[in-house]
Amino acid sequence: MKFIILGCGSSMGVPRPDGFFGNCDPRNKKNYRTRCSALIKTTDENILIDTSPDLRQQLLRHKIKKINKVLFSHMHGDQTHGINDLRSFYINNRKQIDVFADKFTSKYLRGSFSYIFKSVSKEYPATLKLNKLPKNIFTKNNNKKITIKSIMVEHGKVISNCFIIDKKLAYISDVNKIYNKDFKYFKNLKFLIIDCLWYNYHPSHFNLETSLAVIKQFKPKKAVLTNLSPVLDYEVLKKMLPKNVIPAHDGLTINL
Repeated sequence: MKFIILGCGSSMGVPRPDGFFGNCDPRNKKNYRTRCSALIKTTDENILIDTSPDLRQQLLRHKIKKINKVLFSHMHGDQTHGINDLRSFYINNRKQIDVFADKFTSKYLRGSFSYIFKSVSKEYPATLKLNKLPKNIFTKNNNKKITIKSIMVEHGKVISNCFIIDKKLAYISDVNKIYNKDFKYFKNLKFLIIDCLWYNYHPSHFNLETSLAVIKQFKPKKAVLTNLSPVLDYEVLKKMLPKNVIPAHDGLTINL
């Protein structure tokens, strides 16, 4: 079972569309960041987390030929606006793909992409089936039952969802507050992949200080910082981090 960080960039990526690299050295390939999406790859299924606007590029880069399920963390455009790129997977097998989202994200998706969930004509059928995001999603790896737990967190003025895979890895791409009642789920993890936008305070994201404080509190064996803005150069950031913490880069693959 593998967890692949397809993209680890903030809302406009690195470089931004206007070519702005900020503090990032353009000579380092790890500073080229597409928007946040991730893939859970088991022996049975490919489960996608979020459909970033860069999804097509990410799927091609990793030669991903099937998507079985999609989990949405929240409603923001940098997590949802690549949703139309899932159409090719419907064309391949003529079966709607199950996507899972909370009520806020579901409302946004239905309003913004109604043609995806409701057939417009015979030529343009519904390609995705929208489902309520449950607390536990199940898959299999080598006939072993794997649980993916969804937990609500705060992300500024919206609710976001983090995902904990097989009690081993937590993925929290967009967060500024984790509720005390949920702390127990983040203990004794092998991997914690966590939001770290930049150095300064931000009202809807962890910054470096808050990310490191959470890592210190939960004590995972290894932590990975994601949702990185142009402020954070890969090598500069890496030198500042404790031994068990690294910056993400596009394509970073974790074996579970």
